[in-house]
Amino acid sequence: MFALFLTPPYLPFAIAFVVMIGIGLIEAVGLGLGHLDLDLDADGGHHVAGGLLDWLGLGGELPILVWLTSLLACFTLTGTAIQQIATAAAGGPLPWGVAAGGALIAGALLNTLAANGLARIMPGYESSAISTDDLLRYRGTILEGTARRGAPARAKVVDQYGQAHFIMVEPHDDADQIQSGETALLVRRDGSLFFALPDADTHFRPI
Repeated sequence: MFALFLTPPYLPFAIAFVVMIGIGLIEAVGLGLGHLDLDLDADGGHHVAGGLLDWLGLGGELPILVWLTSLLACFTLTGTAIQQIATAAAGGPLPWGVAAGGALIAGALLNTLAANGLARIMPGYESSAISTDDLLRYRGTILEGTARRGAPARAKVVDQYGQAHFIMVEPHDDADQIQSGETALLVRRDGSLFFALPDADTHFRPI
């Protein structure tokens, strides 16, 4: 059976199998790629995409690499099955492009069931990805330099999951300055730039 994977008709499925094993090894050595922070700020398209993601099995709380591994496994299994059936029925496997196309459709359908099933048996998973806007009302610490209007400084913000985010900060008020090592409350955002009220000069002090 292994020798079949080295022949051209089975090549797409051999590649998918190798990629699937590679993802498993990456997760096993703890590189943390399964915790990618995917920030989607386009709220207008969220509801449109939501139905498609739910259909694909991505609408629940399933880690993206678990879903991808499941998809690759389903693609490999359905592709191998298609070639085995074709060999038994017609005496030889289908061209790899035809088999891969059929396996992609059948594998995606099968993966919908598999992903939804995996999501139900993984109740402990909780995503730590947050939107950029969720950093508002957190306090950041200026790491270097002095933040002035028109001259932002780099700051560190720790979210509710304990993850550190590094952002550029300017004072909200023209007259304020935030020195290195000082903390400030993030009150608004303009693109990737945050504006903050320094704790030293505002009533919004930590309790």
